[in-house]
Amino acid sequence: MKTKFLIIRFSSIGDIVLTSPVVRCLKTQFPEAEVHFLTKKRNADLLQANPYIDQIQLLDNSLSDTIQRLKSENYDYIIDLHNNLRSLAVKLRLKVKSYSFNKLNFRKILLTRFKLNMMPEGHIVDRNLETLRPFNIVNDGRGLEHFIPEEDEFPLSELPESFRSGYVALILAGTYTTKRMPVAKYRKLISEINNPFVLLGGKGERVSAASILEWNTGNVVDFTGKLRINQSASLVKNANLIIANDTGLMHIAAAFHKKILSVWGNTSPELGMYPYLPGEGSELLEVKGLPCRPCSKLGYHECPKKHFRCMNDIPEDRIINWVKREF
Repeated sequence: MKTKFLIIRFSSIGDIVLTSPVVRCLKTQFPEAEVHFLTKKRNADLLQANPYIDQIQLLDNSLSDTIQRLKSENYDYIIDLHNNLRSLAVKLRLKVKSYSFNKLNFRKILLTRFKLNMMPEGHIVDRNLETLRPFNIVNDGRGLEHFIPEEDEFPLSELPESFRSGYVALILAGTYTTKRMPVAKYRKLISEINNPFVLLGGKGERVSAASILEWNTGNVVDFTGKLRINQSASLVKNANLIIANDTGLMHIAAAFHKKILSVWGNTSPELGMYPYLPGEGSELLEVKGLPCRPCSKLGYHECPKKHFRCMNDIPEDRIINWVKREF
């Protein structure tokens, strides 16, 4: 007889990808588990091809309607990886045994406001997996996973011929300005290195991409705001190298074990969301020793101190040397 689990995670691309070891380990180490995943509609594409999920449950505009629908599923357990008021409402009204992710919000406040690092060593993936300890589920060490539907695989034949033998993916995206490397930081890189570069991001990165294209170096192709998330993931999967801000596509790159140079602004790897088990040769690039950093677990639309040194002081030569060494 199947044991029905409801996993809850509502938010962003990166957060969804970071739950993939929970889904896989539960399904493979608890064979009688039937795994449902509750998330927002915008995240459905991230989960539709995951073979370890039996059913995707989508959050309706009405939370009450969603809960009413979920009641008919008769879940045995809830694994709450979001742990907010909405997920609390789901747990209370479904009235089944639940296990919740510890967000460590107080410790995050100590780090971002008072620069007291009380965060545990290790990654958020390991803390996600702690929710499965009562079921004797352990980390299988395989890292993150992301599954791309066949129809979203980006044909390399649609790239310029010089790009088909290899390229560097520049992930310009970042939810907030203070998580994005300034556009000017890319200029020396693409001007001094003849490797092909592919620009990835959403509609919000079109202006930055347009500025890069104005430099007319001839070795850049722009896909910002033009692709579905899984098409972007396909280009990430096929890239030789990834240069990324702290954003969702960075975690997708880690899921494909790519070589990643992750660039950190106002956030910090100390918060536990650095690339998880990426490819050999990956590095973290950050300006250490700034008394104002990290200033937020999420980010801001502009630097609270007005100087933005956490990104402006990033050394371009470090980026160039990494590309030359790893490509």
